[in-house]
Amino acid sequence: MISELAEPTPRLSRSDTREVIELRALRERHPELTDAIDMHLELLEMQRRVQGRIPLPSFALTVDIFTRHQSEARPLLKFEDIPLALTDLRLIVRQTADIMRRFGALESDDCHRVQAMGRDEGLVDRVSAWYRARSDVREGGSNTATPHKDPDGPLLDQVFMLAMRPFLARCAEVLQPSSELSRWTHAHCPLCGGEPDFSVITPAAERHLICGRCALRWKFEPLTCPYCLNSDRSRITSFATTDGQYRVYACDVCTRYLKAYDARRAPRPVMPVVDSIATLPLDAAAIQRGYSS
Repeated sequence: MISELAEPTPRLSRSDTREVIELRALRERHPELTDAIDMHLELLEMQRRVQGRIPLPSFALTVDIFTRHQSEARPLLKFEDIPLALTDLRLIVRQTADIMRRFGALESDDCHRVQAMGRDEGLVDRVSAWYRARSDVREGGSNTATPHKDPDGPLLDQVFMLAMRPFLARCAEVLQPSSELSRWTHAHCPLCGGEPDFSVITPAAERHLICGRCALRWKFEPLTCPYCLNSDRSRITSFATTDGQYRVYACDVCTRYLKAYDARRAPRPVMPVVDSIATLPLDAAAIQRGYSS
């Protein structure tokens, strides 16, 4: 018989992935990050449910196609190739906005607007415009699309980034194992054209960039800024956490920075969602020094 004073042993459910376990452990160590962690736990669970229903895409991937896209610095994935189900898209857009609102990442009025978009017949067109505008890139990651004024631009960017992640991550599963990926030399994502928002230093001491949209990883020069391609090492500022687990590479030319997880002596592989939250103090330190993400 179990004593009434005994605390039940936490049991892992099927949804307790390694990321979930690590996020909960991070919350125990850093209760000041609870809101950010709890929001991402809900987002992860929602994205996991949707991603499990998404079929693998069937876009063409041959040596010739990849070589041509590499030479043109053009990402591989067209919007039409993303296996989108309208019902899932509408659901995940509305749920993403609701989760963000409940954790203070989205104002109530903005949430209502996104909820309305999630029910609108033009949702796919809006998502398509968002994807294409951020997939048409030139060397260094800057956008070549004709700029247009969209009052909802910043709002939709953060919501669509999270809502589209399971669809784009499913596409990344096709490209990630390909040996052709090693041919890609550009700073933007070879799959979707997104910017890197995190990176990892591999056990072989290579730096791999991680796309902020689809989470694809690709090798890139260790001390070249992925945002402006500055390769003057005297104009790259680097600083790290006291344990050396995380680093920041900040460019003194464009004043942007990128965080990195050092996997050379790490007990686990990089987990972008976990590591992005764990390094929020590094964001504050970089911003205090005049850099932006």
